[in-house]
Amino acid sequence: MKLNDMILQTPYLSLESDFYSFHDPQPLQDPCLVSFNDAAAKLIGLDTDAGDDPSFVPLLNGTFLPKGSRPFSMCYAGHQFGHYNPWLGDGRACNLGSINGWNLQLKGSGETLYSRMADGRAALRSSIREYLMSEAMHHLEIPTTRAFGIIGSKTKILRDTMEEAAIVMRMATSWIRFGSFENFYYTKQYTKLEALAEYVIAESFPHLKDDEDRFFQMFCEILQKTATTTAKWQAVGFCHGVMNTDNMSIEGLTIDYGPFSMLDDFNYNYVCNHKDRVGRYSYDQQPNISYWNLTKLSKALSPLICKERMQKKLDEYGASLYPNAYLHEMRKKLGLQEVLEEDFTLIEELVGALQDAYVDHTQFYRTLSHYNGNRSDLYDIAMNPVAIDNWLKLYDKRLEKEKRSSAQRNKAMLKANPKYILKNYMLQKAIELAQKGDFSMVQTLLDIARNPYDELPEFEHFAQETPQEYKNIGLSCSS
Repeated sequence: MKLNDMILQTPYLSLESDFYSFHDPQPLQDPCLVSFNDAAAKLIGLDTDAGDDPSFVPLLNGTFLPKGSRPFSMCYAGHQFGHYNPWLGDGRACNLGSINGWNLQLKGSGETLYSRMADGRAALRSSIREYLMSEAMHHLEIPTTRAFGIIGSKTKILRDTMEEAAIVMRMATSWIRFGSFENFYYTKQYTKLEALAEYVIAESFPHLKDDEDRFFQMFCEILQKTATTTAKWQAVGFCHGVMNTDNMSIEGLTIDYGPFSMLDDFNYNYVCNHKDRVGRYSYDQQPNISYWNLTKLSKALSPLICKERMQKKLDEYGASLYPNAYLHEMRKKLGLQEVLEEDFTLIEELVGALQDAYVDHTQFYRTLSHYNGNRSDLYDIAMNPVAIDNWLKLYDKRLEKEKRSSAQRNKAMLKANPKYILKNYMLQKAIELAQKGDFSMVQTLLDIARNPYDELPEFEHFAQETPQEYKNIGLSCSS
C-alpha cells in the first residue's frame, strides 16, 4: 500500500468531546528525514520503501494527512511523583487515527490544549532516544510502543540551550493510560468513566466484550500485563525514570520514553532521572511503584468494580503475580528449566552479588550464558570477583538439579540474554552526530537494536562495558 492509499479510522472520537480536543499539527521549518523504520511500515500495511515516498516527510510534519484523519489530542490526568495532577493530556502529541490496529501519533507537533504553557515541541535528542529505544525494547521482547519514523528541522526551541526540534511518529495498539480513568473518577463523571472502560475493552480486550463481569476481568488482565512488563524491565535492566500514572499503559506497554536508562554497572538503587531527588522511581522501586500505580487505578475504577474484589487481586499482585512473573524472566536468564522454590533465594543472592561485584549488568548475563564451570571469564569482567565466586557456588549446586545438558542450557540462555542493548552513551553519540547533520549512527543503532541476541563482529565494541566516564549518568525529563 502507498501512502496516498492509506485510510485512517478514528474510533476514539466516538466518545464525547470531553475525552479529546481537535488540534492540527504545527509543521516544522525545513523538515528533513532522519530515519525511516521499514519494519513499522509493514505493521500498518505500507510498502517497505514508504520512506522514499515524497509524502513521507510531509506525513510526519503534519502537512500531509491521510484520508480519514481527524487530528486530535487526548485528555487525561495522573499522579506525578505521588501527587495528583488534574490537568494533563497530550501536551505535544497529535493523534492522526488508526490503521491495522495501530494508532498513529505525532510527538513534537506543537501546542495543544494540554500543553500547560509549553511549546508542544520535542528536541531532536529526545526524539532520537525514543525512536531508537522503543524499537530496541520490541526486539528485546518487551511490550512497547513502536516508532515509524523521525524528522529533524531548522525550527529552534529552548530547552537547557537552544536546540533543533524534531517530530517522531509513534505507534501504539492503545494510548489509554491509568490517568485516563483517573480524569473521570476525580471529576465524578462516572458515566464517562464507564464509556472509557467499554472503549478499552473493545480496543484492547475484545474477548471480554460479552462477559457480564468484563470490567473486573479487564482489571485482572491489566494487572497481569503490568506485572509481565515490569518483570521484563527488571530482568533486562531497564529504568523508566518517570513511572507516573499518566505514563502507565492500560495494555502494559512501555510508553513515554523520557529520562530512561539501561543499567551500566549493576546498581540496585540506580536513579536515572536526576530530578528524582528521593529516588521514587529508582530501579529497585519499579515493582513497588507498579503496585502503587495499580492501587490508584483501582480507586479510579471503584464506581464500576467492587473495591474488595480489586483489593484481593492487588494482594495477589504483590504476593504472587509479580514475583512469579519476575521469577519466570530470571529463570530464563539463568537457564533454569526446572521450577524450584529455592530459585527465589538464588536470585536474591545474585542481586546482592552483582551489587558487590561492580560488574556490567548486560555483560555479566551474556558471559554467564557461556558458563560451563570455568569461572575465569566471569572473574575478568568483575571488579570484585569474590562476590561472583561465592554466588557461582550456589549456582553450580542448582544446576545439578537440571535435566538438560550445559550445551542446551547455554543455547537457551543466549536467546534470553542480549549481547547488545542501547546504552545512553551510545545514544548520545548518535545524537551529537545527528545535531551536525550526520544520521548514520541513528541507522547503525537501529540495526543493532533489531539484533540484540546475535553475534555482530563489526559492532563488537558496542558489547563492551560502558566507558567509566559515561556510567550511570542521570538524565532530565527533556532528555
